[in-house]
Amino acid sequence: MSKRPWAPDGWRSRQPLQQPEYPDVAEFRRALEEIRRYPPLVAPGEVERLRLRMAEAGRGAAFILQGGNCAERFIDCRGESIANKLKILLQMSVILTYGVRRPVVRIGRIAGQYAKPRSSEYETVGGQRLHSYRGDAVNGVEPVPSARTPDPRRLQQGYFYSAATLNHIRALIDGGFADLRHPHNWDLKAIERSRRWPENRDILDRILDAIRFMESFGGVHAEALGRIDFYTSHEGLLLDYEEALTRRDAESGLYYNLGAHLVWIGARTRQVDGAHVEYFRGIANPVGVKIDSSCGPDELIALLEALNPDNQEGRVALITRLGAGRVEEALPPLIRAVQSGKRAVVWICDPMHANTQNAEGGRKTRDFSVILDELTRTFQIHKAEGSRLAGVHFELTAEDVTECLGGGEDLTHADLDRNYETYCDPRLNNAQSLEMAFLIARLLQT
Repeated sequence: MSKRPWAPDGWRSRQPLQQPEYPDVAEFRRALEEIRRYPPLVAPGEVERLRLRMAEAGRGAAFILQGGNCAERFIDCRGESIANKLKILLQMSVILTYGVRRPVVRIGRIAGQYAKPRSSEYETVGGQRLHSYRGDAVNGVEPVPSARTPDPRRLQQGYFYSAATLNHIRALIDGGFADLRHPHNWDLKAIERSRRWPENRDILDRILDAIRFMESFGGVHAEALGRIDFYTSHEGLLLDYEEALTRRDAESGLYYNLGAHLVWIGARTRQVDGAHVEYFRGIANPVGVKIDSSCGPDELIALLEALNPDNQEGRVALITRLGAGRVEEALPPLIRAVQSGKRAVVWICDPMHANTQNAEGGRKTRDFSVILDELTRTFQIHKAEGSRLAGVHFELTAEDVTECLGGGEDLTHADLDRNYETYCDPRLNNAQSLEMAFLIARLLQT
C-alpha cells in the first residue's frame, strides 16, 4: 500500500465516475450513516488468508476460480439459488483441481455484486427517457421512472441481502454441503446431454475414484473432504458504500474493506489519478483491476505503482479482458512490462467481457467457442512469455438459462428467447460452466 497519506474518504478529492445521483441527498446520507453502524460482513483474518492464497497462485502453487452472476438480483436471495451457485463453483473447482494438480482458490462474484457501471446515464424505453439500470443496489430494472430513480434505501437492502447470502453460504459449508464423498450432489443431468459427455464422464470417474482411494487409504480425514475455503468478491463501484464498510483493524492499524474479501476496479474506473484508484490504494484487501485492450504498458505500470508500491505478493490481480481477436497483440507487451519491472502480480483471465455481441432483437450474447478461444490463447501467450496464468474469471450461473451460444448443447440464436433471464450481461449456464471446467482441465494437463 502507498506510503502517501491516505484516508477512507480521500477519494472525494477526485472526480468519481459511475456514481448515481440521488435526488434526496439527506436520505442518502442517512442511509450511509446506518451502514457505517452495521457490523462488517467479513473479518480481516479472512481477507489476509485470501491474500496469502492469491500469492500462492501467483507463484504457481494454487489456481484461482472466480465466478458468479454479472449482477446479483435481490430476488435471487433464496436458499436454493444460493446453494446452486455454490455448487457449480465447487464442482468446477474439483474438476480444475484434477487438471492443474494444485489447490483451487474459490472466489464467488456473490454477496455484494449488486451494482454495475453503464455506458450511458440514460436510455430511452418505449419513448421514455429513463435512468439506466445500474444494479439492484441503485435502482430497479422495471422501465418506469419511479423504479429507475436512484434510491439510497437500496444500499441498505444490498447490505442485508449480502449478509443473508454470506450467512447461508457459511451454513452450507459448515453443514457438509461441500463433502466430495457424495457424488449424487453433483447432479450432472444438464451436461449429460453434451456430445462430449463420454470423455467428461471418464474424467469424473477418475476424480471420484481418487477421492475414494484417498479416504480408504487414510491419507485424507473425513472432515477435510467436507471443509473448504470460500471467498466473496464484487466490483467496488459505489464508493460511498465501500467507504461506509471500510474499518480500521485495531491490531494492525490497517484499513480493510469488510464488505467482501476481494474487491476490484472495473475497466471504466481504473484511471490512475481517479477516485477509485485513490480509494483502493489504501485498503489492505487484495484488489483486482480489469484490464482491457485500451490499457498500455505505461498505464499498467502506473497502476501497479499506485496500488502496490511495496510490490507485495497477492496484493493485485490483473484480470485481463482483451477479446479473442485482440489478445495476441495486446497481452504480450503487458506481460513484458510486468516482467521487466519485476512486479508481483496475479494474472487472471476474464474471457467473457470483451466477447459480447448483439443478437437479432438486441439481446446481448456470447459464444462459448469464442470465450474458450480467448482463454486458450491467453494460456499459450503466458507460457510463451515465461509468465503464468494464475486463474480464470467467469460470469456464470447454475440455472438452465439460454444466454450464451454454443457449448455441449450447441445453443443457437433461436434458443436465446427460451430462458433469457439476466438483467445485464449473458452468463454461462450450468452445463456450459461444467463443460468449460472440463476443457480447462484438459488444457492445463497439456
